[in-house]
Amino acid sequence: MAPAVLVEKLKKSYGDVQAVKDVSFAIEPGEIFGLLGPNGSGKTTTIRCLCTLMTPDSGRLAINGVSVLEDPRTARQMLGYIAQEVALDKVLTGRELLELQAAIYHLPKATLKPRIEQMLDLLEIADIADKKTGNYSGGQQKRLDLAAGLLHQPSVLVLDEPTVGLDIESRTAVWRFLRQLRDEGTTILLTSHYLEEVDALAGRVAIIDKGEVISTGTPSDLKAQVGGDRITLRIREFTTDPEAEKARSLLSDLPVVQEVIVNSAQGNSLNLVVDKEADALAAVQSTLKSAGLPTFGISQSQPSLDDVYLAATGRTLMDAEMAAAGKRDVKKERKQNMR
Repeated sequence: MAPAVLVEKLKKSYGDVQAVKDVSFAIEPGEIFGLLGPNGSGKTTTIRCLCTLMTPDSGRLAINGVSVLEDPRTARQMLGYIAQEVALDKVLTGRELLELQAAIYHLPKATLKPRIEQMLDLLEIADIADKKTGNYSGGQQKRLDLAAGLLHQPSVLVLDEPTVGLDIESRTAVWRFLRQLRDEGTTILLTSHYLEEVDALAGRVAIIDKGEVISTGTPSDLKAQVGGDRITLRIREFTTDPEAEKARSLLSDLPVVQEVIVNSAQGNSLNLVVDKEADALAAVQSTLKSAGLPTFGISQSQPSLDDVYLAATGRTLMDAEMAAAGKRDVKKERKQNMR
């Protein structure tokens, strides 16, 4: 059986910028698969190529064995795509928008109304269906957007940052709905930079950085591969580089410490990989106290997907987000200066 989604050696550039360098993954039918990475990593470009919204420079793309490049029309019929930004006509009611979407997909009139009612009930927005979408909350808009993308009953649903900007209650409702779709056999590809979202939903995940897939597997397998517990600490609120380096050197010599990474982007905090069975936290605190380096903050946890990203790239997802935001600010300033 062909995979529900196949992306093989995908490449895409914008002028001199190579947004996607080499991305490959396959998704099995009925699976939730997550693309995890910071903004600017190539996630959105990858799914836009998959959804026929962009033409890649090279690579192979397929939906249920149908080539996206050779037969885009058939591929689109099997796809539901929910973009990061909700695009709703504010003068239409929710019901009117779904009727418009149904007409675009040429849904039979005999099944159109029952299908719309089913989607409204499923996403719990039937009570506001006849109100103009301009009066919807962010969570209600996202649910309506999901309803529109599912009207034609796609076998593959692609979501770009499905819960960005939503409150906790709305995010939880979307998660519950996506699990229900999976249980009914829908294949779901979602991109996110929310660690907890991918960890909670995805059966498998590909971590993408700078246009390349750096790790693929189940969240539990990826976390197990990096080994050991994690200790994150900051010596004091405003730690200097020499103090951080001194702490790194002292802690690296401890038998219970496997690795120490100085995270200069976050106030010279230190990320430690330590033995699980040992009382590593006490040993670390005692060593720093003896050296006159009292801790400002310290915590211990099991490995997370952020630790997987840190092990592969030498930086956390937050660091990568901050770096990407910095680049965007610089570009914005340049544009303003040119005016």
